Amino acid sequence: MSSSLRRGALAASALAFSIATLAACGAGNNSQTLEIKPDNAATSVGVIKIQNAVVITQPAPESSGPIAVSATVFNSGDNDQTVDSIEVEGLGTAKISPAEGENKLTVPAGGSVVIGGEGNASAVLEGGSEEDPLDGNVQKTTFTLSETGAVALQAFVVPAKSYFSDWGPSDIPSAPEITPSQSATAGASGTPQAGESGAATPTDTATATATGTATGTANTSTESPAGQ
Repeated sequence: MSSSLRRGALAASALAFSIATLAACGAGNNSQTLEIKPDNAATSVGVIKIQNAVVITQPAPESSGPIAVSATVFNSGDNDQTVDSIEVEGLGTAKISPAEGENKLTVPAGGSVVIGGEGNASAVLEGGSEEDPLDGNVQKTTFTLSETGAVALQAFVVPAKSYFSDWGPSDIPSAPEITPSQSATAGASGTPQAGESGAATPTDTATATATGTATGTANTSTESPAGQ
């Protein structure tokens, strides 16, 4: 092969590689040819795919309260399907609330539905027990759909902080506030009076000083001549 032909073959190979790279970038996070996986839990059964599934706890470890499930459910089939239940192992079945204006949590044919976040459907569990999952763990979570049936995966457990603060439970207990009146009352009741603490009052101090000074002076005057 001549040098010109070799140069042409190398140029063609480089061009093909560049096109393949651009195509892969344009395929997005759902590229099946590259088998790119999303950061959070994902799985698929039949025409149903679930991505970014997380169990979101209260933001503070010492807080107890509702726990939310957030996920995106895709339906590549020809028929609408409803999400009939969402169960988190150890916590029970979540209460599903469709988005405003909808009667059921429906995943449209060829479309998707987002669970969690403002204006979207929600799935909330009571929480507040010793069985609550620990942040950083994974928890088996099962979505049951009207036609596909059960779709289970291991969802990450994260606190409602940072990015997840907008996707977690809306009911977050706040720390009790101390009003000025409570603070003043506590200060008054906890401060001992001068008489009770044994501290000398101005009257006592003045009397003791005057008496001690007078007596000391008198004794000095009496003893001095004897010393001479």
